[in-house]
Amino acid sequence: MPLVYWSLGSNLGDRDGHLAAARMAFDARFERARISSVYETEPVEVTDQPWFLNQVSEVVSDENPKILLEWAQSLEAARHRQREVPKGPRTLDLDLLLYGDFIQKDKDPLIPHPRLAKRRHVLVPLAELAPGLMIPGLDLTASQALSRVEDHTQVRFHAEP
Repeated sequence: MPLVYWSLGSNLGDRDGHLAAARMAFDARFERARISSVYETEPVEVTDQPWFLNQVSEVVSDENPKILLEWAQSLEAARHRQREVPKGPRTLDLDLLLYGDFIQKDKDPLIPHPRLAKRRHVLVPLAELAPGLMIPGLDLTASQALSRVEDHTQVRFHAEP
């Protein structure tokens, strides 16, 4: 079964609590292999909002990526996620980053996530978990992608997994 990588984020309300609730839901649904530390991260693009807490989870699943995305969106809705401002504040944000070595560029969900290699707040926890992981379609490992990322927003350690 493929290893599936998720980005978990929150910048509204009980940020630690929202991430903990997501981790519990992941534990109930998947065999989770590993989870990164939690990082406090500066917002990207829409900068007039609170800082985020972010981490990356690695799970084992052979479920259809579309079903996984719908499940993740239901978790976000359960945590009262509002989608009023693109890239704006959110209680919970779950992004499907990678699904084994699968590449899907023509329909949702796009895999790998189209901004994966452009976001320091994703690459830092991903490189912590799996530094040698090859990112499909990029021919770069997670560590190599992190060393080349042009995003210079702040990412600082917040808590152990």
